[in-house]
Amino acid sequence: MTRTRVASLLAVVLLAACSDAPAPSGAAPMTFTNPVHDKNFPDPGVLHEDGTWFAYGTNDAGRNVPLLTSTDLVHWTEQGDVLPEVGAWATAGNTWAPEVIRTAAGKYVLYYTARWNQADRQCIGAAVADDPRGPFTDRSPRPLICQDDEGGSIDASPFRDDDGRLYLYWKNDGNHIGAPAHLYAQRLGPDGLSLTGERVRLLTNDKPWQGAVIEAPEMLRHDGRLYLFYSGGAFDSDGYAVGYATCDGPMGPCHDAPENPILRSSAAAAGPGHCYPVTLADGSTWLLYHAWPPDGIGSAAPGRQMWLDRVDWVRGRPVVHGPTAGPQPMP
Repeated sequence: MTRTRVASLLAVVLLAACSDAPAPSGAAPMTFTNPVHDKNFPDPGVLHEDGTWFAYGTNDAGRNVPLLTSTDLVHWTEQGDVLPEVGAWATAGNTWAPEVIRTAAGKYVLYYTARWNQADRQCIGAAVADDPRGPFTDRSPRPLICQDDEGGSIDASPFRDDDGRLYLYWKNDGNHIGAPAHLYAQRLGPDGLSLTGERVRLLTNDKPWQGAVIEAPEMLRHDGRLYLFYSGGAFDSDGYAVGYATCDGPMGPCHDAPENPILRSSAAAAGPGHCYPVTLADGSTWLLYHAWPPDGIGSAAPGRQMWLDRVDWVRGRPVVHGPTAGPQPMP
């Protein structure tokens, strides 16, 4: 056998041995550092489709509903405006807190808040698209929900329970008129464009930390139990924070957690809130939310940036590890 042939065989043996060898025990895990999107992107609402995360945000830089996409919840790419025109009932410029759900028919419904032309109220509309990237179109002459006598309606959030039934959660804009703010729930029809049954109040701003505002409801089912995440306090202050309630069913009743708030300002981030809990394939829970830089509350730039932190479950209670400014393991 030639010397060249011997050398080639030795190389093959060494390569095979190395391929089966365990990775070094001291290898550092992949990490990330908040914020995961350092530009203005308030009120993120998230959808997961075919391995891609879609984040929809409040209007910014002339876009009614800006879109970000990611495959890992950490690295995000700007994708433009998915709602080029608001519905005929609405005025552009105050489009808030959008969220999207896919119906059983394969359509995508976007719920958004906009100013109703007929009154000084923010109300909730619904727009439809064939693709989560849009464009979404609202063909209705009126908003889907507008509680004119309660200050308006904002922050719509759809939820599909394990049995396939759809529900919508939102907040009446009571603080707009000096009235109480409530979180509401109502059944959605299969098309996502109609409401059925009775409307139910789930929570009211009756705790000191909530101040005049309770908003941004997000329902999550974890280990068979229902948890309603929400925000309280003024969005443009360091008192803005996240709490939760446990609920007996999708329509309540709901029971406010005594340890609230579970996410509040830190030295790294101010006014964290309007969160969106996501559950990954491995069963872990993560929280996307917006927060101001501690020295930039109310500033246009960079505005409210998007953050991501892990949620642990301790004796049935969600514990948020955040706001976390240092490196942490990737989801």
